Amino acid sequence: MTVIVVTACPVGLRGHLTRWLLEISPGVFVGKVTARVRTLMWQRVIDMVKTGRAIMVYTADNEQGLAFEVHAHDWTPVDFDGINLMLRPAPRQKPSTGHRKTGWSNAGKRRRYGSR
Repeated sequence: MTVIVVTACPVGLRGHLTRWLLEISPGVFVGKVTARVRTLMWQRVIDMVKTGRAIMVYTADNEQGLAFEVHAHDWTPVDFDGINLMLRPAPRQKPSTGHRKTGWSNAGKRRRYGSR
């Protein structure tokens, strides 16, 4: 079983993938192809995806029973003691302006002036 998910890709790529796989949802393709066809198809995806991104998951003879390929994606595959995991990027934090809010907190105001 092979699953390919493409995002922000040209329509021509989606049409090309429907030659071998079924499009079950926009940008999600599923099917069963040989390893050679899968490799050639993935190379075509990389060539045609341009500014979009793609992920391919396929069955493999390993501990997890699957393997995956990623192209132009924020999440990266990492090998952790023989198990492939996806490393998510750290959340972006807002840049600190250096200004702190001055005055009493709401809890401090309630303590000082009574809880009304």
